Amino acid sequence: MALKPLGDRLIIKALDAEEMTAGGILLPDSAKEKPQRGEVLSVGPGKLLESGKIVQLEVKVGDTVYYSKYGGTEVKIGADEVVILRQDDVLAILDK
Repeated sequence: MALKPLGDRLIIKALDAEEMTAGGILLPDSAKEKPQRGEVLSVGPGKLLESGKIVQLEVKVGDTVYYSKYGGTEVKIGADEVVILRQDDVLAILDK
């Protein structure tokens, strides 16, 4: 990937939103909610503290995470759309 995150930022590929409700109703594109789950493609070196020490990130490449609905910045690179966000915007890591 030609994009390298800085500090405590992550690059995430959003996973598709659900296309069917729990009751079995198919949702059109206009009714789908913004995805909140994605796969981590790249991580920055870590958060820089005022003391000059770098704290390593808890998230690693390949993790599937849930993140804030309106967190991060969407960026289009070629045909791919990715989200750049801070580790603070990550709510949880999904265990496999």
